[in-house]
Amino acid sequence: MARPTRVRHRIIALIFLITTINYADRATFSIAGNAAAGELGLSPIETGYILSAFAWAYVIAQIPGGALLDRFGTRRIYAGAIALWSIFTALQGTAGLIFGGSVVTMLFCLRFLVGFAEGPSFPGNARLVAAWFPAPERGTASAIFNSAQYFSLVAFAPLMGWLVHDFGWRSVFWVMGALGLLAALIFLAFIHSPVRHKGVNEAELRYIEEGGGLVRMEDRPKDAARTFTWANLRQLLANRMMIGIYLGQYAINVLTYFFVTWFPIYLVKERGLNILEAGFAAAAPALCGFVGGLVGGFASDRLLKRTGSLTLSRKLPIALGMLLATAIIACVWVESEWLAVTLMAIAFFGKGVGSLGWAVMADVAPKQLAGLAGGVFNTFGNTAGIVTPIVVGYIVAATLSFDLALVFVGAHCLLTIFAYLVIVGPIRRLELAA
Repeated sequence: MARPTRVRHRIIALIFLITTINYADRATFSIAGNAAAGELGLSPIETGYILSAFAWAYVIAQIPGGALLDRFGTRRIYAGAIALWSIFTALQGTAGLIFGGSVVTMLFCLRFLVGFAEGPSFPGNARLVAAWFPAPERGTASAIFNSAQYFSLVAFAPLMGWLVHDFGWRSVFWVMGALGLLAALIFLAFIHSPVRHKGVNEAELRYIEEGGGLVRMEDRPKDAARTFTWANLRQLLANRMMIGIYLGQYAINVLTYFFVTWFPIYLVKERGLNILEAGFAAAAPALCGFVGGLVGGFASDRLLKRTGSLTLSRKLPIALGMLLATAIIACVWVESEWLAVTLMAIAFFGKGVGSLGWAVMADVAPKQLAGLAGGVFNTFGNTAGIVTPIVVGYIVAATLSFDLALVFVGAHCLLTIFAYLVIVGPIRRLELAA
């Protein structure tokens, strides 16, 4: 009997690569923003609105993006999304050069378009994990692609800091846009559904399917009326378990968006680092978040194999990780730069451990609505991307300090714990009413 192939491991590696570029593109303005603000005359409040523009569109695009994935399949929609967001990323480097009108308006609109184009990305990741991985491996698989948000700054923050330092802030957008277009071509070449992938043998396909993997997800009839309907949406929004998961993801993402928007600026303005030093300093918490993400996913899957309890295996790492993440508040009382970066590293390690939301979604999303359920989940989660940059911008403008902003961010760690331990209840797949 043939041994199962391991094509699913190559699939998750490619998803990780794409998501790394995805998050690096979100962070371009946070790295280039201080230099851009100096050249273009942007205030902290204007910078906050520009940083938030991505999330306004990203939130709007989640439900349509999820419905498009259910309707037309993951491969075509996701590849098109990668190409579009890369083009809009590159165009940000032309701000103040080739278009008239307000630079603030232009940058807001381009980051808005980047966010809109990225809408299908994480629901697409969730669909690929649901299709390619059995339940006992989904925690690790989801943690791998989710940990790319940290690895993106490990890999790209020093590169982008160096580009700003040596070639100017515009070069960041042009280099990242070109990398994204290359990634779109790689995605098209290698991503297929399990039943259509030439490298998968029957043993691996059977292993995935017997473990609960939805290997034929892409082969269901693509009838939009069967995916996005108001009745289906109401069922997702009226379920207590789903509401708790949505609230938890919003609270977790407050930390995410502080990190990918204001954190490098915090290092420059509050801690006195130059942009090159900030790029390297940002990599340390990012690396810890990356390691924490892998630890959380691995620990969750080990717990699931030993206890058979989805509820315990997902909730325990989330609660412990987010408790550790409250260390971000301690940065208010420390003076030295290295200690502040160390506390941030501890906080983002904990946040990485607790970032199991996408694994939970792969466990609970109705089989018929994997894309739509992921879109609703990401809509709630990325509302934090609207709230966080703007609130932090106003706090910094009003107090001339990041202290209250750090307390604001840290309090959301406790909100995550409350959502999962008090609201969610037992974790199980949601069955739609007829």
